[in-house]
Amino acid sequence: MTANATVHVIDDDDALRDSLGFLLASAGIEAQTYDSATSFLAALPRDAHGCVITDVRMPGMSGIELLRELKSVAPAMPVIVITGHGDVPLAVEAMKLGALDFIEKPFDDEALLASVRNALGRHEQDAKREAERANVIERLEGLSARERQVLDGLVLGHANKVIAFDLGISPRTVEIYRANVMTKMEASSLSDLVRMALAAGLLESTR
Repeated sequence: MTANATVHVIDDDDALRDSLGFLLASAGIEAQTYDSATSFLAALPRDAHGCVITDVRMPGMSGIELLRELKSVAPAMPVIVITGHGDVPLAVEAMKLGALDFIEKPFDDEALLASVRNALGRHEQDAKREAERANVIERLEGLSARERQVLDGLVLGHANKVIAFDLGISPRTVEIYRANVMTKMEASSLSDLVRMALAAGLLESTR
């Protein structure tokens, strides 16, 4: 799981909140508890890692309203919603708003821990993808304008001769630029280069 990943538990029920905090700590998972959605949002760091467990029904800002807010302030943060008996319609609404899972009260401890571990695993994967994307974009910015044009042709599957014709240069010159692109992008193969382009959204932007 991601280093420093924290499970943020939000519930206005003191007993349930403390119980969840103890359960997570016993499983070796770092947890922070909050008595309201507003107190959580006020304390949420910009680069927060982890996931959220929130009750769907709370005074003030509800779990549904929190989900809507998180879509703008922390869209990558997985959310697990706790629901009471008869709250299935709210749980469905929460899932539509992006909640990863919902757990009905009374919940099984192992089921909740499994859901949390799944959420933290997804967050780790998302964090790795975002880090890779940032690295690729940084390398892209180091390419010259001509190298970028050659890269665009390569990721679209164009042969050197086609790229040369499109750019009005010789195939040999394209080969030189291609070698420079592979070196600067730290790509070991053309497929590696295409994967980087996909990670950076380059293929969509060049269509």
